[in-house]
Amino acid sequence: MLRLSEIKLPLDHDEAALSSAVAAKLAVVGEDILELTVVKRSYDARKKHNILLIYQVDVALSEAHEQALLEKFAGQSSLRIAPDTRYQFVTETQPGFPSGEQQRPIIIGFGPCGLLAALLLAQMGLKPIVIERGEEVRQRTKDTWELWRKGKLNTESNVQFGEGGAGTFSDGKLYSQVKDKRHLGRKVLDEFVKAGAPEEILFLSKPHIGTFKLVKMVETMRGEIIRLGGEIRFGVKVAKLHREAVDVDVDVDVDVDGVQASAAAGQVTAVTLSNGETLHSRHIVLAVGHSARDSFEMLLAQGVFIEAKPFSIGFRIEHPQSVIDKARFGEQAGHPILGAADYKLVHHCADGRSVYSFCMCPGGTVVAATSEEGRVVTNGMSQYSRNERNANAAIVVGITPQQDYPGDVLAGIDLQRELESLAYQLGGGDYRAPAQLVGDFLQNVPSSELGQVKPSYQPGVSLGDLSKALPDFAIAAIREAIPAFDKKIKGFAMADALLTGVETRTSSPICIRRAKDFQSINTRGLYPAGEGAGYAGGILSAAIDGIKVAEALALDILKLESAN
Repeated sequence: MLRLSEIKLPLDHDEAALSSAVAAKLAVVGEDILELTVVKRSYDARKKHNILLIYQVDVALSEAHEQALLEKFAGQSSLRIAPDTRYQFVTETQPGFPSGEQQRPIIIGFGPCGLLAALLLAQMGLKPIVIERGEEVRQRTKDTWELWRKGKLNTESNVQFGEGGAGTFSDGKLYSQVKDKRHLGRKVLDEFVKAGAPEEILFLSKPHIGTFKLVKMVETMRGEIIRLGGEIRFGVKVAKLHREAVDVDVDVDVDVDGVQASAAAGQVTAVTLSNGETLHSRHIVLAVGHSARDSFEMLLAQGVFIEAKPFSIGFRIEHPQSVIDKARFGEQAGHPILGAADYKLVHHCADGRSVYSFCMCPGGTVVAATSEEGRVVTNGMSQYSRNERNANAAIVVGITPQQDYPGDVLAGIDLQRELESLAYQLGGGDYRAPAQLVGDFLQNVPSSELGQVKPSYQPGVSLGDLSKALPDFAIAAIREAIPAFDKKIKGFAMADALLTGVETRTSSPICIRRAKDFQSINTRGLYPAGEGAGYAGGILSAAIDGIKVAEALALDILKLESAN
């Protein structure tokens, strides 16, 4: 099987055009092609009058034909042997796990990272126990709508907490910039398709699922974990991590920004749950999301090494989706193959700050994403169809602990809470969000009346002055960036576009440092993973990280068993 890249075809090509183009590029006749599979389909919209589809395909010919073509195309990147993307379990070459007395691994958190970690461990026969503080996905959906429709917050079951993680109420994007030489992303997508996701996610360059499809998919994967002997416990959280001292000569020394810090070594032994139950295990995956603030406080108190890390703050911006479509696709706007247009923007400010678009949701809505009472947080969500009237994205400014929240390890959380509480007050104290028209924001004039862009955020917005919602440097940076973005996306700075505040949970404000074996640098048996621990940024990267830590955990169990 050969992999052929850079097959370019018109947007409205007929069904036979692809095989004909492949045959022409390889200088073979159609009958020579035994099998043709689309691996990836993207588009090139740089020339709006001539948007092209770009294909990467796997093609099978006779062995003699394939060898001749490899020699003919030697040194060219467009043709190579197709890689084997089938997943191989790391335990396939091992003698296997003993039955009986092996402690079951525990997974804390059931978002994309915890979900894939649990599935993989279950597939390897390790029967994991999953602890999820939120509710199962359908009850969680009802709880979330209570906030959106009635302003009633359930602090343990919401956009941030519950089965499926924060990604369930998002655009469901399934692409990342993770280096994936082992094709772990393909394993994730294969499992998603088996659970009911559309097969097109296997070849689209920017695949997504959308919230409604994610709900059913997550339920199906949960069922498979249980069928394989796993256990899921909803509505209960970890109140305490039990950690015993390790008999070593010295503590772990960690270099944090050039300063040596001592991190006392330990071994995880158990967790006590909020219902009083204690579960014993020496292998625990920590897959909490970036909003598990009380969990971070508990881990720090128990001696787990944590450090502050950069994140970003800003607003959500909404435009008519038609404006973005026209700016990106010109006369081809609305074409069914192209769908709703997205964008990815970055601006480097004169003062050294960077402003960028984050979590862009074509044809979506801005959602209330708080998990704490008396605070307002925004996020973005799209359904699979992406057919809502507005496009939205976060426009955020990068901040760092050294410059913007120095001192305490959890100072980033303190800053988030401060800004979210302020947004709650500016919105009116009832979970409405503060908002301002872009034109007014750029002119530093409070907004009093909506224009053509109607806000999608529920429970609603309160118009006013967003310059009070973020630090002065962030306001100045966003004001500088929006006109710069307008040069790339015509209409981005339209006066009637709407800003809604605040976006504070772009990523985790902390990192739970881990070693090469994926265990905490000072707590053996604890596997920090996913977004909350600082090792992922989105559904796919978090799921890939879940696979990696599950593999490392399984190999450690085998190593310990062989040593005994």
